[in-house]
Amino acid sequence: MTGTTLDDYTDRYARRVRGMTASEIRALFAVASRPEVVSLAGGAPYIAALPLDAVGEMLGRLGSEHGATTLQYGIGQGTLELRERICEVMSLSGIDASCGASPEDVVVTVGGQQALDLVARLFLDPGDVVLAEGPTYVGALGVFQAAQAQVVHVPMDDDGLIPEALEAAIAELSRAGRRVKFLYTIPTYQNPAGVTLTEERRERVLDICERAGLLVVEDDPYGQLGFEGDAPAPLRARRRDGVFYLSTFSKTFAPGLRVGWILAPHAVRDKLVIASEAQILCPSAYAQSAVATYLGTMPWREQLKVYREVYRERRDALLDALADLMPEGTTWTTPGGGLFVWATLPDGLDSKAMMPRAVAARVAYVPGTGFFADGTGGGHMRLNFSFPPPERIREGVRRLAGVMEQEIATRRVFGAVRGEGPRRGRAGSDTPGPALA
Repeated sequence: MTGTTLDDYTDRYARRVRGMTASEIRALFAVASRPEVVSLAGGAPYIAALPLDAVGEMLGRLGSEHGATTLQYGIGQGTLELRERICEVMSLSGIDASCGASPEDVVVTVGGQQALDLVARLFLDPGDVVLAEGPTYVGALGVFQAAQAQVVHVPMDDDGLIPEALEAAIAELSRAGRRVKFLYTIPTYQNPAGVTLTEERRERVLDICERAGLLVVEDDPYGQLGFEGDAPAPLRARRRDGVFYLSTFSKTFAPGLRVGWILAPHAVRDKLVIASEAQILCPSAYAQSAVATYLGTMPWREQLKVYREVYRERRDALLDALADLMPEGTTWTTPGGGLFVWATLPDGLDSKAMMPRAVAARVAYVPGTGFFADGTGGGHMRLNFSFPPPERIREGVRRLAGVMEQEIATRRVFGAVRGEGPRRGRAGSDTPGPALA
């Protein structure tokens, strides 16, 4: 056997491969899927809340009655029928014809993840900078790192992204001669923090980006899953120029169909389609027809209400369990929607180091390190409440609290773990931001 590494192809890979790292969430799936483990880790929607018999019949008809078209190739931009339905969905959030939303400017993608990848392919050169909330969506970090871009985090508090910190980051990078391409943001029920950018801050963030000539990539998978009234209008509903709006049906219908979309400035639409055709030729005609038929024939607005109530109950179960069971010094966010709570551990605990002991106790979460480009965030964890029923959520928190109590007791006896690094709640700071502490 020849070679000095486990991978004999190391010296043949393209340079961009060096930026590819395994997702900490995906690495947990094999463990978290075991029936004895209470998983507070993934972000899976509760698909059992759908009328599965009716959905199954609908899917069967698409094959038996319309298979000649649904099982055939399609067009790169996506079917007009689905793009029109997508515009209906966006109009619920205030993104409508009055702000320039049109089926002509919608590009259908293979989930929200391909939408992110297409934006990165169009705009990122190696060495470019992307500004993003700290913490941010782990899948976006993977896309930007694979594009050989640098992610610079901007801190948040209970009201979302801090405009002053955004302005300071832009100024500092400008002084350093760095090329910032866009702000990537999840302003509504953010993943992983669960916080929502306030009305006043939305206007300020847009103004800052406009003055700086900075594009805005708005990722909005959770905006229709609010528990306490309507969410603030998306950024794209306020400004049409320079704002890319990305969303998906993975959280509101079915992630297995892998259907998402981009609403892009008109001038960019054709380039997105060309880039998508180079990747996949065309999105699945069957999946598109399934989503379009669901939106056209089933009470999907009522189904959104069902999801909101299910997730509100489970969020409350998680928050109650955290309040009752967590060790002193643990804090967490209180999301108004979405799927996640961001928890901060008592001083001295490290969520990544603690993970093997949590798995041994049959509970899973996602360590905070997965949501920062530089691997910081060990003092935090993301907890999901959408999938387990309330009683399992409470049991999971009980197990997790027991692991944390053991960690605290061990530290009292033996002191800090050798080599333990600083606890960072946001990039460039050794202390967490206000909402994430």
